[in-house]
Amino acid sequence: MKYISTRNSFALVSGAQAVFKGLSDDGGLFVPERFPELGDLSRFCDMKYPDLAYEIFKLYLTDFSDGEVRNAVNSAYGDNFDTPDIVAVPHLTDEIYMLELWHGPTCAFKDMALQALPHLLTASAEKVSDGKEAVILVATSGDTGKAALEGFRDVPGTRIMVFYPENGVSEMQKRQMTTQEGDNVGVCGVRGNFDDCQNAVKEIFNNSEIKKKLFDKNMIFSSANSINWGRLLPQIVYYIFSYVRFLKDNIIENGEKINIVVPTGNFGNILAAYIAMEMGLPVNRLICASNSNKVLTDFINTGVYDRNRKFTATVSPSMDILISSNLERLLYLLCGRDDQIIVKWFGELKQFGRYQVYDDVRGKMGKLFYGGYCDEEGTIRTVKEVFDGYSYLLDTHTAVAYSVYKDYKLKTGDKTKTIVASTANPYKFVNAVYKSLTGESPIEKDEFKNAEIVEKITGVKMPAALREMRNKPTRFSKSVEREEIASAVLEFIGDVK
Repeated sequence: MKYISTRNSFALVSGAQAVFKGLSDDGGLFVPERFPELGDLSRFCDMKYPDLAYEIFKLYLTDFSDGEVRNAVNSAYGDNFDTPDIVAVPHLTDEIYMLELWHGPTCAFKDMALQALPHLLTASAEKVSDGKEAVILVATSGDTGKAALEGFRDVPGTRIMVFYPENGVSEMQKRQMTTQEGDNVGVCGVRGNFDDCQNAVKEIFNNSEIKKKLFDKNMIFSSANSINWGRLLPQIVYYIFSYVRFLKDNIIENGEKINIVVPTGNFGNILAAYIAMEMGLPVNRLICASNSNKVLTDFINTGVYDRNRKFTATVSPSMDILISSNLERLLYLLCGRDDQIIVKWFGELKQFGRYQVYDDVRGKMGKLFYGGYCDEEGTIRTVKEVFDGYSYLLDTHTAVAYSVYKDYKLKTGDKTKTIVASTANPYKFVNAVYKSLTGESPIEKDEFKNAEIVEKITGVKMPAALREMRNKPTRFSKSVEREEIASAVLEFIGDVK
């Protein structure tokens, strides 16, 4: 299996190169040259999660040995998750099932990939890095940062530095990052939004002067963001796992289609569902749920991607994104892998902040995806409605997904069984959950005291992984302007003038 750059279809690399490099030298994203077929899904029904992950990984990582793949999945999915099945799939109704992806060490869906990526990357490094140390740069809107820091903590041959929008994450997310342990980690706030962080990191990846400085120190850049195929691949697995769990439990018949609803910012999580569908997962509709920063909703409905709009900081901060990087992969596939079209569109995005896809691409997208959004008031209202109706506590991102699904069903009357991706434990956004349940803004500044009140109201306990943050000392307090991110990276690698 080879991988192709979305901006140069002749730039073929191996799986190990795609994982280690993260981003192509031409600025494009790597996609597999083909999608393997899953075949009869019933053959997976009796597999445990690591075994299914092994089967899916092997389809794409053909230059990895069986032992390397087995080590990655067994190391990623074990006692570090608080449920033996790794994910949980409780149902609210006969039609609505919640795919809980937050049972890992940082209580967010990013653990599903970022517990595996360090093992995939170190195995890749042994094949392609010529002994160079990997310097992993991460831009985060909240959850990726902590999950990546935890995954790469003290992993030999790596350093990791995370940039987050200083005022664009929840206090719990910030505390998770700034208290991070490990000798190879760095964390830095940015006085800007997530797009500022993401764009600056991408520019650094393609900065020849900085890359030369790394080369001289026997280092090389890599990425743990969802632009890295090693991040996207593990996310395919849980959609397949939930489907075969339905088969095993006789909830659906083999071949019966389901809907998948995903709260979406950078488009990676829902793209993984699309890839699973391309591999043969029976999917009726992919429902893309946005918050008030509804650039994806508008794009799906109009074919015009326009980031020239007001940026809104919301109670679902991990979705506060105006440039959805993984959309490039989808468009490359929908336009017949025409790299020149992608270069054109994303050149226009960089220059003008907008582009418009061709009618045939828009038509294909409209058949596959439904785009909807939920504003702040609707998000807050949905958390309470679902708890009052089902005694089930949502985080604010999953609330966006649930609300958009309700709108979709009202418009279409579709009664297809539906999986709603639940992407974070509600206590990661406890102040917003508190407001949803009580109708009042929290009086306490201490999130842990507010969590105690939410526990009393709901009977839902705060995870131990979050509770232990309370007494951890802050290690990282630095913040910079967007223009200073490159200097912060150089300081991190020891290049100080």
